[in-house]
Amino acid sequence: MALTKEVKYDKIEVVGDMKHVQCRQATIVSEDGVELSRSFNRHVLHPDSDISGEPQEVQDICNAVWSDEVKQAWSDFQASQEM
Repeated sequence: MALTKEVKYDKIEVVGDMKHVQCRQATIVSEDGVELSRSFNRHVLHPDSDISGEPQEVQDICNAVWSDEVKQAWSDFQASQEM
């Protein structure tokens, strides 16, 4: 009877004009290869987020979709929300 725990990013989505990156992390507990439970954690990355602590796959996606134009649009939007 061997219990194992696996944590992996099982869904990465790019959403909206500002190219927010939604990440879903699955935690899977198995016993002898049979899944006992699965739980999820999610977080969203914005074009001004620090992605240095993210897995390389997530960093690659962010770097691909966050052009200078997208970053500037996000910055302009953030500035327009300050009162």
